[in-house]
Amino acid sequence: MTYITSEQKLREVFGFAKGRAQAKCLTQLEQHSINFIHLSAFMTISTFDSHGRVDCSPRGGEQGFVKVINDNCFIIPEAKGNNRLDSLVNILRSGRIGCLFLIAGVDETLRINGSARISVDETHLTLFSELKNPPKACIEVQVEEVFLHCAKALMRARLWHKDSQIIRSDFPTMGQILKAQLALEEPVESQQQMLARYQNDL
Repeated sequence: MTYITSEQKLREVFGFAKGRAQAKCLTQLEQHSINFIHLSAFMTISTFDSHGRVDCSPRGGEQGFVKVINDNCFIIPEAKGNNRLDSLVNILRSGRIGCLFLIAGVDETLRINGSARISVDETHLTLFSELKNPPKACIEVQVEEVFLHCAKALMRARLWHKDSQIIRSDFPTMGQILKAQLALEEPVESQQQMLARYQNDL
């Protein structure tokens, strides 16, 4: 087995970014990145802890569920979940975050990296007071790098194409998967039961 173990070798294989790919990284939000966040209903956040263990977690809501405060700051609501709190614990330990924003039907994505803090400030929580389940805390992100990522990955995946979707019944339910993974003895929760239970937490 042969592996690349140095940046020098990596660059020998791939070369360097040129032109727009090299110059597109900004240090703050501007009108187009702000608009992208306003139109996004789904994002992922990447975090790591003090030992370098990494985690990537999805976040979603109505379009514009992430609130832009200014050119250097935006707020992500911490929606009701299972209380593992992996991302929040990592932020406490490292203070770093990576964000990937998606807009349904758009193949380009928006990448933002920066520092993060967990906020329970009333001015931040009030931004989400109209939600059915308002957050108990938010993630405050201070922007350090922001740039559009090209469309190739989503084009290859045909993510927004109807014919790329599987028939849901062809895939095991979460209940079936967890029963197998954890050797659970209780009855398997159906997909319909799970969705009905989730509706209360949205």
